[in-house]
Amino acid sequence: MTEPDVPRTPLDPAAQLRAPYLEAVAAFARRGPRRYFVPGHTGGPGADPGLLGEIGRSAFALDVPQDMPGIDASPIGWPGLPAPPTPIAQAELLAADAYGAGRSWFLTNGATQGNHATMLALAPEGREILVQRNSHGSVVDGLVLSGGTARFVAPGYDHDLGMATVVSPQQLRDAIARHPDADAVTLVSPTYFGMVGDVAGCARVAHEAGMLLVVDCAWGPHFGFHEDLPGSALRQGADVVLTSTHKHGGSLTQSAILHVGDGTVGPRPAGLGPDRLARVQDDVARALRMLRSTSPSSLLMASLDGARRQLAAHGAGLLDVTIARVRALHNEVGAIPGCRVLGPAHPSAPFPGVVAHDPLRVVIDVRETGLTGLEVQRRLRDELDTVVELATHSTVVLVIGVQAPGSLLREFPSALKRALRASRAAGATRPPTTASPAEPGETVLTPRQAHLADQERVAPGDAVGRVAAEAISGYPPGIPAVLPGERVTAAAVEHLETLRDAGVRLHGAADPALGTILVVAESAGSSMAHVERTGLGR
Repeated sequence: MTEPDVPRTPLDPAAQLRAPYLEAVAAFARRGPRRYFVPGHTGGPGADPGLLGEIGRSAFALDVPQDMPGIDASPIGWPGLPAPPTPIAQAELLAADAYGAGRSWFLTNGATQGNHATMLALAPEGREILVQRNSHGSVVDGLVLSGGTARFVAPGYDHDLGMATVVSPQQLRDAIARHPDADAVTLVSPTYFGMVGDVAGCARVAHEAGMLLVVDCAWGPHFGFHEDLPGSALRQGADVVLTSTHKHGGSLTQSAILHVGDGTVGPRPAGLGPDRLARVQDDVARALRMLRSTSPSSLLMASLDGARRQLAAHGAGLLDVTIARVRALHNEVGAIPGCRVLGPAHPSAPFPGVVAHDPLRVVIDVRETGLTGLEVQRRLRDELDTVVELATHSTVVLVIGVQAPGSLLREFPSALKRALRASRAAGATRPPTTASPAEPGETVLTPRQAHLADQERVAPGDAVGRVAAEAISGYPPGIPAVLPGERVTAAAVEHLETLRDAGVRLHGAADPALGTILVVAESAGSSMAHVERTGLGR
């Protein structure tokens, strides 16, 4: 039995032209009140002159504390009359309306804060959650906080490029069959390489099984604001969605938005309707109250309000121009000998499970230039002062903002040609692709149990058969070879050593050189005994 698909009632579109929190903070700063409160720079006079000169007096004037009446606390009103919504409440309501959420929260510690809160809300101790194997490390950290048990679903994998892709609906259906006791699923779309999964299809699969769907859409805050981009994950049926607005949307670094749906989108079991999502909203709000600072940055929150306004009110027009410029960039880069841009036309396509590519993420396969992506990145940076987002053994990756200057996109092909000028003959050398990911070892402890247990550092060879106390993944492929609570396998150690020797960064490792691996001490017998009682190793 399903509940009817009740359409949301959007706000008046003209409301998206407002930025109520930004406007309220700016009005407070312009008013110039006498400041007998924190922060101690008192609006600028108490700041270091060098810093004041670099970032400007306005930044300090806008830096106001929490609980300021008329900004994020109710203004002084008439007795007996209800207080109007505060500007921060209005701003978050506008964000929810723009993305199709039931409720949204501004975050000042990035999408990391949102993943922590989501795990606390949906995966408390004793509960299982299905997790895409190459999810952001903050998901596992959130499980350390919550005590929940992760059951992993592997994404697709492109062996030619040595790159993880996405989880398809069928892969998710197979994982649910193996782990039917999970309450929720958390997936990643788009990936760090701009690959987009079938969110609507995965939502149907998860909901049919009675599970909530969480989508880490950190790299897609612009989705849904242009016809050539994928739609909002919430409007495709996802229940909880993270958008890291600073990545493409124009807000300040460390700012993001967490959204929870209202349970009205798409066919879904009665148990996943509005009442269930209302409880999720309450649980997420409670988790955020515990995790967020009592001194959140008004600058970060104001930047989120402004970025939302720009995307909602002007995003389609801005993206029209930017996407056209990016397509021209694709053509110019593709004409450079040895370079290909990932996408539907790439020789490796179709990529496993991928239904679309984000045009604002330009991934350039440079293997046939005779150089690795890491070598190209170094040349661009050190010789041409051109800094890219990421490089792998096979690729160079650019992140393009919603309103990227035309000159920035026009100049890159020339810079890339100069960086390649001393390369070996195009096609002469094809550097080896990244090692295939290792099969995960047996889950013995929850991430929380492994994190809290006594630990020791051992040589990689001695770690085989031991329980890992840290997460280690090479980027690429970005799939953890070991995670806290899993037994370390010989294949995982070999995989990591291969990546290290190829110059790939080992993300999350306490010893990036892999001289040692952090494992649960063998003296931690109490944790092992707990496992026998709870049956985590099944």
